[in-house]
Amino acid sequence: MKPGTGKKTDNENKGSLRRRDVLRALGVGAGAAAVATSVPLVEPAAAQGVTDAEKRKARYQPNSADVQNYYRVNRYPK
Repeated sequence: MKPGTGKKTDNENKGSLRRRDVLRALGVGAGAAAVATSVPLVEPAAAQGVTDAEKRKARYQPNSADVQNYYRVNRYPK
């Protein structure tokens, strides 16, 4: 800066632009590296087919030992 003016000279402006250009290039390079590494190297696994019978089978069994134990342990006192 020129003393007393509060303005930058042409040389100082050029120097700050160079620094900005370097930082911008580093940012672009880091972004490109992130995109390149995010490409999967292995194909995703295919889901196994589920039959209609498996979709419709009963899963909740209210009289099972686990369910009875859950309600016995978490019973509120009267």
